[in-house]
Amino acid sequence: MFFKNLTLFRFPTSIDFSEVDTLLPQVVLKPVGALEMTSRGFISPFGREEKFQFSHRIGDALWLTVGGEDKILPSVVVNDLLARKLEEIEEKEGRKPGGRERKRLKDDLLHELLPRAFVKSSRTDAFLDLQHGYVAVDSSSRKTGENVMSDIRGMLGSFPAMPLNAEVAPRAILTAWIAGEPLPEGLSLGEECEMKDPAEGGAVVKCQHQELRCDEIDKHLDAGKQVTKLALIFEDNLSFVLGDDLIVRKLKFLDGALDQLEHIDEEGRRAELDARFALQSGEIRRLFLLLEQAFKLSKADS
Repeated sequence: MFFKNLTLFRFPTSIDFSEVDTLLPQVVLKPVGALEMTSRGFISPFGREEKFQFSHRIGDALWLTVGGEDKILPSVVVNDLLARKLEEIEEKEGRKPGGRERKRLKDDLLHELLPRAFVKSSRTDAFLDLQHGYVAVDSSSRKTGENVMSDIRGMLGSFPAMPLNAEVAPRAILTAWIAGEPLPEGLSLGEECEMKDPAEGGAVVKCQHQELRCDEIDKHLDAGKQVTKLALIFEDNLSFVLGDDLIVRKLKFLDGALDQLEHIDEEGRRAELDARFALQSGEIRRLFLLLEQAFKLSKADS
């Protein structure tokens, strides 16, 4: 259950989450209807077999999971059937249907096909740090993150969460780090980066498995390229790629963090999930606080 990406949002720490467990059963995921394309709602972080616990909390760390059911109805299938229908009309009636009739025919086909379409299930996990006022969504998609914020807003009635706002340009900080400026304590360079020429349509350079402090990189920097993605290692605990959009991608928990799980005394799936969540929320919190200081992240208005 370790997160692989982090799209981060800030919210005021004054928000009251005391009624979450009362509100969640009202906004749980319902099976997608016969004539619906999609359905969204909260599910248990522990999986579908858990039907009564729709959140999990350890101290100020709250774990929520949004589930989805989406009908799989490829447009190529619909368009192929529509083309056949139009051919039949043209052959039988000697005319070509107009735009309005074509739309009606397509809608009729969708209503006919939807009840038989396959359903794809999905889940998106989110960790809320109630003490420091941020949400970490396990996704590299800003849109997916915004959807989760909307789901939480729908549950609470109000949830003024906003994307991270840095007082200094993240691209400038990332570029300075790769150019040799001191990194925050505990942070070191990885072996991956992306650099772009700031001019519109300018060159893009991607490096992987590359020593980043070298003459080759310096030449790109001297040519004016700026770092837009940078691989970083946080102590011996986390490795990740940080973008100038402040989205954390390719997040991995390293031995320095995972070794802590070896000291679990309790057995069982729930105890293991508790331990993993406690470890994950603690490491993400430490990483967030580091990023908050390095990029001077603004706090959310109360």
